[in-house]
Order: sequence, then structure tokens, then C-alpha cells
Amino acid sequence: MIERTFVMVKPDGVQRSFIGEIVGRLEKRGLKPVALKMYRIPKDMAERFYAEHKGKQFYDGLINYITSGPVVCMVWEGEGAVGAVRSLIGKTNPAEALAGTIRGDLALHPGKNVIHGSDSISSAQREINLLFNDYELMDYRRIDSEWLTE
Repeated sequence: MIERTFVMVKPDGVQRSFIGEIVGRLEKRGLKPVALKMYRIPKDMAERFYAEHKGKQFYDGLINYITSGPVVCMVWEGEGAVGAVRSLIGKTNPAEALAGTIRGDLALHPGKNVIHGSDSISSAQREINLLFNDYELMDYRRIDSEWLTE
């Protein structure tokens, strides 16, 4: 099933110049970018984005971190996009992430782990709606699409 998912290169990923590498890995996986922007997330939006973590010990640090610098927000589309992105990203703790995953190869610390990806279709829809307007989402057909799906 064709899905859309949300991906964010976090402030440490931007500062460490991983934007191109991450975009390249997603493209090589056969996913199609349908929206992309560099953004500095305001505190109120960060609080809505991470609302499920409110009250947890790491919440304040998470909000401070995600608002500390620019991020790159993206929407990717493809067959099973949510699961495909999650497998490319790897486990939250880079020490547990497999080599070949983005976090396994690039991240150094669980709290600064380079990238965020939606964990479900419903989370993806919520995150996309929070950070993108309808007019920012592109609908187009790639010329290689017949080679990527059955």
C-alpha cells in the first residue's frame, strides 16, 4: 500500500551536515519526496509535536533540543513508507542500531540521534498535518515508479 510518512533531520543531523546523506538513503530505498523544508520549530509547535512525552523525565530536554537549531522536515511516499523509513532509521539508541541504518552509522547519543521518523500511519498523518499545509505537499508521478511497485 502506498503511504506517506514524516521524516525530520534533527538539529544535530543538520549541524553535522547529514541532510544530503539522509535524503540520498531515502531516495535509494525507492521512496519519493513529496515535501521538504528547512524550519526552526517554535516551542509551542514542539510541545504539540511531542505531546505524548509530556511529563516524562526527558521532555524538557527534548523540547530544548528540537528547538535549538534548524531541522529539515520532509514527507516521503512509497510502498509501506512508514515501515521502510523506520527500518532505514534504526533503533532510537545508536548503540543498539544496526550498522547500515542511519542511526547505526551516523548517530552518537540516544538524545541526539540525527533523525525522526513517524512510528505509525496515524502518527505520520498527525505530524504531516502539524508541519505542512496541503499546498506544500506535491502530487506527481516519478518516471521510475513502474520499476518500484507491482
